[in-house]
Order: sequence, then structure tokens, then C-alpha cells
Amino acid sequence: MNRVQAAQLVGRPFFRRLVGTFAPLRIYGTDRIPREGPLVLCFNHFSWLDPWAIGGGIPRTIYYVAKQEAHDTPVMGWFIRLFGTTPVRRGESDREAIRLMREIVRRGDALGMFPEGTRQEREPGPVRSGAAMIAVQENAPVVCGAIHGTQDWRFGNFHPVSVAFGEPFTLDQPRNSQGYRGGSEEIRQELRRLWTFLVQMHELGRPRVAIPPP
Repeated sequence: MNRVQAAQLVGRPFFRRLVGTFAPLRIYGTDRIPREGPLVLCFNHFSWLDPWAIGGGIPRTIYYVAKQEAHDTPVMGWFIRLFGTTPVRRGESDREAIRLMREIVRRGDALGMFPEGTRQEREPGPVRSGAAMIAVQENAPVVCGAIHGTQDWRFGNFHPVSVAFGEPFTLDQPRNSQGYRGGSEEIRQELRRLWTFLVQMHELGRPRVAIPPP
């Protein structure tokens, strides 16, 4: 067990309880996440709360990527590196980051990505090509996880937050820019589909048991 695995093993239940204390948390479909083997996990993104809410429901170690600015923050940078986060430079060609992300998947680990590239205001937005490129190049399955509620959450308002995971799927796309764009659109559609399911669950009062769309 390496440092990141140990940190997440200890931190996962702690952060799930912590998030649940300030944002009543409901997670659907965690049984769909492969327990081993290469994997690209893709999430939509509204708030800094998202990684902690999502990570508490994933039963394996996730190696995230995050913008370089977060790593440059003294306390936060140390903390997210402890939990296995790799820096990327937004808007630039970062070959080293791509190499590291491919290596994570190639060695059989789970790569966690927010492929929209930045936080969205109210609903999932366009998806950039990075996640699709990694999945296509490494022939790795993709699991999408949508989150809903954090766009309205503020510290102290106890707004409910829900997460839903889809079934694993592969991107049958060519290894070129057109294929990466096509794969990105598949990921965008899956995130939107899962997010729409969560919107419906909130309208129904968030039933304790529900099955995300296959």
C-alpha cells in the first residue's frame, strides 16, 4: 500500500461523514464502479465540495488531476498532493501531465477527471478532449459520475447533494483529434443523462434507493 492509497483509505470514510454533516449526501450506483483495473472516471463540476462528495462514494483509490493554481496554494497544494492529485496547466499543452495521466491508467489505476475543465454555474457544460484522449489511447473503460446540489450549496445552508454513477463504457473512437472530440461528446451526453436523473430524484425527495439509468 502506497502513501496515496493509505491516505484515501483513512480519509474516504472521514470525508464522507464530514460532507454528510454539512450537505446531506445521497449516492447512487457505486456498485457500477469496477473494483480493479484501468479506469477513467469523469465528473461534472460545480464546487470545490465536489471531489470530497464524490470521493466518499468510490470504493477504490482515485488519482485526480487539478489545475496548477490549486497546487501552487501552500496548504491546499500539499493536501491535494497527499491524496494523489496531479497538476495540469489549463489552456496549455502539458505533455508531462498527459504522460502522467496515461501512466496512471496504464498501471491499472483509476484516473479521476473533471473534463469540463472548470466549474460550471448551474448545469453540466461542454467537455474538453483530455479525458476522452486518455481513455481512447489506453483503451480504458470510462465511468461517469454526475453530481447535483453543490451548485446551490453554501457553508451553513445544508443544501442536499447527490451523486449518480453510470455503467462502464468504452469509447470506440479513432486515435485522432476527431475521435477525441467524438469521445468527449459521448462523455458529455452521459454526464447530462445522469445529472438529469439526479434532478428528477431531488424533485421526488431523493429516495434512499434508486437506480441510475443504464
